[in-house]
Amino acid sequence: MVKVTFPDGSVREYAAGTTAYQVAESISPRLAADCLAASVNDATVDLSHAIEQDCSIKFYKWDDAEGKHAFWHTSSHLLAEALEALYPGIKFGIGPAIEQGFYYDVDAPVPILESDLPKIEAKMVELSRNKETLVRTEVSKAEALKTFTEKGDQYKVELISALEDGTISFYTNGAFTDLCRGPHIPHTGHIKAIKLTSVAGAYWRGDEKNKMLTRIYGVSFPKKSMLDEYLQMLEEAKKRDHRKLGKELELFTFSQRVGQGLPLWLPKGAELRDRLERFLRKIQKQHGYQQVITPHIGNKDLYVTSGHYAKYGKDSFQPIHTPFEGEEYLLKPMNCPHHCEIYRSKPRSYKDLPVRLAEFGTVYRYEQSGELHGLTRVRSFTQDDAHLFVRPDQLLEEFEKVIDIVLYIFKTLKFDKYTAQISLRDPENKEKYIGSDENWEKAESAIVKACAEKGLNTVVETGEAAFYGPKLDFMVKDALGRSWQLGTIQVDYNLPERFDLTYKGADDKLHRPIMIHRAPFGSMERFVAVLLEHTAGKFPLWLAPDQCVVLPISEKFNDYAEEVVAYLNEHDVRAQIDDRNEKIGRKIRDNELKRIPYLLIVGEKEAAERTVSVRAQGEGDKGSMTLDEYCAYMNGLVASEIEANKIQ
Repeated sequence: MVKVTFPDGSVREYAAGTTAYQVAESISPRLAADCLAASVNDATVDLSHAIEQDCSIKFYKWDDAEGKHAFWHTSSHLLAEALEALYPGIKFGIGPAIEQGFYYDVDAPVPILESDLPKIEAKMVELSRNKETLVRTEVSKAEALKTFTEKGDQYKVELISALEDGTISFYTNGAFTDLCRGPHIPHTGHIKAIKLTSVAGAYWRGDEKNKMLTRIYGVSFPKKSMLDEYLQMLEEAKKRDHRKLGKELELFTFSQRVGQGLPLWLPKGAELRDRLERFLRKIQKQHGYQQVITPHIGNKDLYVTSGHYAKYGKDSFQPIHTPFEGEEYLLKPMNCPHHCEIYRSKPRSYKDLPVRLAEFGTVYRYEQSGELHGLTRVRSFTQDDAHLFVRPDQLLEEFEKVIDIVLYIFKTLKFDKYTAQISLRDPENKEKYIGSDENWEKAESAIVKACAEKGLNTVVETGEAAFYGPKLDFMVKDALGRSWQLGTIQVDYNLPERFDLTYKGADDKLHRPIMIHRAPFGSMERFVAVLLEHTAGKFPLWLAPDQCVVLPISEKFNDYAEEVVAYLNEHDVRAQIDDRNEKIGRKIRDNELKRIPYLLIVGEKEAAERTVSVRAQGEGDKGSMTLDEYCAYMNGLVASEIEANKIQ
């Protein structure tokens, strides 16, 4: 007999070899029917997993992330089975579950186009109705290699070659067998609704030197109604696409002549960025940060010292060679080495710490052209960067203060749903990181303790740490329920050692400070993109580049409209004029599409009475107001936002 402990702390005994499904069934047949996967001693497994020793157990349904992951992982195998049936001789790369759905990379004997997706979907639905069981088989490395060598699938052979014997498993559903570690849902009958969403190209193993494979994306659900809701969300996401809104609202643009992935901020976008920067600068000043400015380039040796050259050298722009022989500079991939040199610029005492250096610093990474995406993936981006140099006894308090800043920003901008992801290094792959085990353990412990003291909702991701230290990433859900990584805080014992940073302690000896890296926005580009899609371009009044637009009914009233704009701008209301020779109805429609909060209509009556007719975005007419009344009204609304969110 084995003892099984449940999440509520209760314990039951079962015969050794009892499966996770049978355990669920012993509690409730309904539970067993709804379960998609389980965890045994914190390892996610199939429901067919046999329990051979005492353990803890937890069951996952569709509403659990682990349940969705198993569901979509099985869906990728169902896609592969359909493809193998429709395209004999097709070869398979990898087919993982992703945050929203799944994909499979394939090498097909003929091109697979978007127009082919409906027939592939139909085949998947046909196969799912067979309720095919996912059968796991442990195989030797020699057997695995033989299987896929005979099939002529060089991609699977390459994957298997890198695996250790005794760790290899196959999964079979219907006529399809795949190399896979699992877990999977019990059978394909759970998959009731399927939508293949797109076809794209993907280099094998992400290396552009390898062959370009076909990547087929899809999503699936246990109910058709869920798919309908998802498709509706996709339509809404298209409307909110920051690239579309950025063009409509005249915030930013790109130019092939300037270069791919190098955004050009237009006047309205620059105003938006400036307001965000001033918002954060005010907060930082109140928290004792000092603003610094560093160059866009640095000597190559600077980044060799920091380790960034070894880490980002391949993804950076090529070195800049000066007229002096052997002298090389790089566009900076990170701001932190420059800040280390600022810290080193004079001797420091323990009384001087913490030193908090902040910069809106632009950095450069040569991202592959296929990975560029609007403002969310660019080659030039500005980080709201800061580096804190602290004593060991200050680390926890300073880390928690940074958490407070991040949460304050989220509250102000109404990012209400977020998870704090504790990103640790991979203990099985330590060569990816710099620094001693001791320093890593201290840094990881500090982050875990700070999160516990702040009561954050956290998840732990092993292997997601920065190369120089663990970090706390804030995963924010937007208005459509999509997850984005925004703010980040990192603890670093390693750069202070690499740059030989010191301070004189109370004992008159030199000690090593600890660095905290932090960027509440992450990058200005990515944050603006996410904010655009979250708000659908309808920014809060305090942040909107244009708070109102004045619309003269005809050209006769342009002079008065210009007087109104000048008066409003003098009284802290951001206004512009739409003096196009268009009918007023067209002007109203066009400016509502630009998400400008207030439209001020002026004609003969308004000009005579020195008033404006006020129309609010999404609310309609607000009546007639004098200029003083309207300024007081607007400033009152902004003051209310400031009071509600304590915006500085």
